Amino acid sequence: MKPFYKTLPFLFLIVIHPAYWLHAQNTPAFAFGDLLPDAPELAARDSFAVGVRTFTIIHPQQQDILNRKDGVTPVYDRPLVLEVWYPAAPGTDPEQIETYQQVLGNHGDETRPLIPFSFTGRCVRDADPDRDHGPYPLVIVSHGYTGSRYLMTYLTENLASKGYVVVAIDHTESTFQDAAAFTSTLLNRPLDQLFTLNEIGRLAQPNSGHFLAGLVDADHAGLIGYSMGGYGALNTTGAGFSSRAVGLFSGMAAGSDALAMRGADSEAYQKSQDPHFKAVVAFAPWGMNVGVWDSVGLTGLHLPTFFVAGDQDDVSGYEQGTKKIFDGAIHAERYLLTYVNARHNVAPNPPPVASMQPGLNINEYLRYADSVWDMRRINNINQHFVTAFLGYYLKGIPYKEYLDLSPDANLEVWKGFKPRTSIGLRWEYQPARE
Repeated sequence: MKPFYKTLPFLFLIVIHPAYWLHAQNTPAFAFGDLLPDAPELAARDSFAVGVRTFTIIHPQQQDILNRKDGVTPVYDRPLVLEVWYPAAPGTDPEQIETYQQVLGNHGDETRPLIPFSFTGRCVRDADPDRDHGPYPLVIVSHGYTGSRYLMTYLTENLASKGYVVVAIDHTESTFQDAAAFTSTLLNRPLDQLFTLNEIGRLAQPNSGHFLAGLVDADHAGLIGYSMGGYGALNTTGAGFSSRAVGLFSGMAAGSDALAMRGADSEAYQKSQDPHFKAVVAFAPWGMNVGVWDSVGLTGLHLPTFFVAGDQDDVSGYEQGTKKIFDGAIHAERYLLTYVNARHNVAPNPPPVASMQPGLNINEYLRYADSVWDMRRINNINQHFVTAFLGYYLKGIPYKEYLDLSPDANLEVWKGFKPRTSIGLRWEYQPARE
């Protein structure tokens, strides 16, 4: 047993500094996105405080594919709830503690009822924006099916601290709270992403009267998508769907040809490419393993693209999934980061404590966790590489040295990694072909 006198300094601290003790009790020991001791260099936040706001945009007159009947597809005004993280003004509360409200479970699944929970982030709700250093490049973030706009707060907050306006979409009919038939997600993912880009561009105009007015540079936009968000991101930026995908959708949606307008051979699709997008990050994009793209469709990708995947991905596939997309996108300058032995979850926040309660469906935990990798470690690595990639391609920061890496992290310490910590990772790069 430790002698009593050796505990005196600790007891003294409690007695003399009760305010410090209460502060320590109320400050989270680890918020999603905080750095582990072995975090790579660019994972660290930058100097901007981070604000966050929520608002809704309405995409009018969209096809209501879920209510198609007798060969007729009605239209509806489609709401999209957005969460926006942005550089906050100097003097913003330095504590930067935000409590996000979320749910476990899946809408309509009796085995996985919705269970509210909360988790902590590091930003300030409704903080005044820092307008003196803007406008800031736009980054749009698109979650998986099912998911939410809060699925990657470790990354959205981090990027905002580095001088981006980051907009995460709650994709209607595709979230934990309102999940509906898969056909809505198949059709609407790229449409939601494009509309969000255009709407943020409109709200960023100096005379819009919106808080984003003059704050966002929507002419230099990046797009981050995970799983079905990655499916949408690739189609949004040039990978037209295959005729097989169009046919499968028609079979699922009672003969609808709505997906054909996003097909590789569609003239309307070719005209829909938006030049404001300059770079793409695709985490475990779904679809290649079931024929959503063919070699022709992949040649439509021209933007710099950063792919991230686990080589044991049992949802999107690896060799016949993300790796095959990477190999086939021959007209895009592209990178592939592979987590060795990881499965599909290479993008989300760590599993919340609420998901670990006894008796819950294990999928509440597995929605976030990887069974080999520490998700906090994955989060830090993603922060590092997305910072390098978007910094180089959106801001022109000389981060290329962080992207020019040897293929096997086990054989050579990668730039920005501490000794003995770049392990279990693979890296590939391919330049764009003419």
